[in-house]
Amino acid sequence: MKLNYKRTILIGFAFMAISAFWQMYDSIIPLILKYTFSLGETVTGVIMAADNVLALFLLPLFGVWSDRCNHKLGRRSPFIYIGTVLSIAFLLLLTVADKPDSLYLFIGILFLLLLSMSFYRSPAVALMPDLTPPPLRSKGNAVINLMGAVGFIYALVMIKVLGGNAAKRPSYLPLFLAIGVLMLISIIVLAFTIHERKLVAQVNEECRAAGISMDATEPEVKKAGTRTKLSRPVRISLVALLMSVAFWYIAYNAVTTAFSRYATNQWNIGSNYADCLLIASIAAVISYLPIGILSGKIGRKKMILIGVIVMAISYASMIFYTSYHFTATIFFALIGFGWAAINVNSLPMAVDMCDAEDVGRFTGYYYTFSMAAQVITPIASGALLEHVSYRTLFPYAVFFMICAFISMQFVKHGDSRPDAKGSLLEHFDAGD
Repeated sequence: MKLNYKRTILIGFAFMAISAFWQMYDSIIPLILKYTFSLGETVTGVIMAADNVLALFLLPLFGVWSDRCNHKLGRRSPFIYIGTVLSIAFLLLLTVADKPDSLYLFIGILFLLLLSMSFYRSPAVALMPDLTPPPLRSKGNAVINLMGAVGFIYALVMIKVLGGNAAKRPSYLPLFLAIGVLMLISIIVLAFTIHERKLVAQVNEECRAAGISMDATEPEVKKAGTRTKLSRPVRISLVALLMSVAFWYIAYNAVTTAFSRYATNQWNIGSNYADCLLIASIAAVISYLPIGILSGKIGRKKMILIGVIVMAISYASMIFYTSYHFTATIFFALIGFGWAAINVNSLPMAVDMCDAEDVGRFTGYYYTFSMAAQVITPIASGALLEHVSYRTLFPYAVFFMICAFISMQFVKHGDSRPDAKGSLLEHFDAGD
């Protein structure tokens, strides 16, 4: 059985738009808070954590809601369409409040924007597992992450071209329009190409013909009523995996959220900070093939551990850069590789511990832990930046990557070894 690459790429348009939005959000919103509203690093961190506080409660809620949805368009599609349209509207409205005397209006619109994004994030991510047999989900996730990386790159290019000098308080309307157009295109593509109900029936029939179940691949996963019931060993693995997710997001999000300010204050390179993040995203894109080859030989867990080690070493190396030097881009490229190795494999490990009816719920669990991490880290890292030094950023990231490496040692389930690949394209997975 082979992955339908065309279908998976089309599904990935939703994740591409989501990735572009969050790259722009993490880079630009802290600059607006700093230069338009003159807020300190700690307060900025608290506000930047707000989206994650919302997501902490809303992602599992909307994931379960979409699991139970019986709309004629499918379980996930209504959430994706409504959430995207609302998000575009509030994103553009945000520019109206980008004025020094409009802080409360800005925060109010920001809240509605974040609520809209939370509405469809879990359903959008759950769409790929819904339309992909369990043995092919790492492969599908590699394609989805590839599309996400395209979204990152698009956003970073737009930031570089349209972002201007943050200290001079440019208008961000052209940039927000560029992101909004991509989000609009994504749902148009989905609406015309991904007919969810029809495809679910088609995939189920393909699985039956191949003797494959759309339910969990773990033998210790059973059904209790309408909910997945895990044995104690699988529960331990799931908790350990989710803790690892939290740790590496604490590290990664601290860097991505603060790097625009770090580069401005420590390296004095202005909007050119986007070059470093762009290199990381490009490296992630071109890393999928070698990640697929390596994962095919060693499995998901070991590939994740390699990614964690590479990122920890790269963050540790950045500690020694007191000013910008072109060699720093080497470590950003390695960070991109490490992050790709982690992301391609971690979500499939989580959803392979549940049954098909609970994919949305387990996707929500995954994002609950990632968002809980991103509640903590902007505040904690922001306080360190403000009250200790900007130089604390990379040691902070190193510490939590080490924590992720330790917690991953307790993950014993959700890992599977793929068969030998029949074509070069099939190496875009990160282990079946």
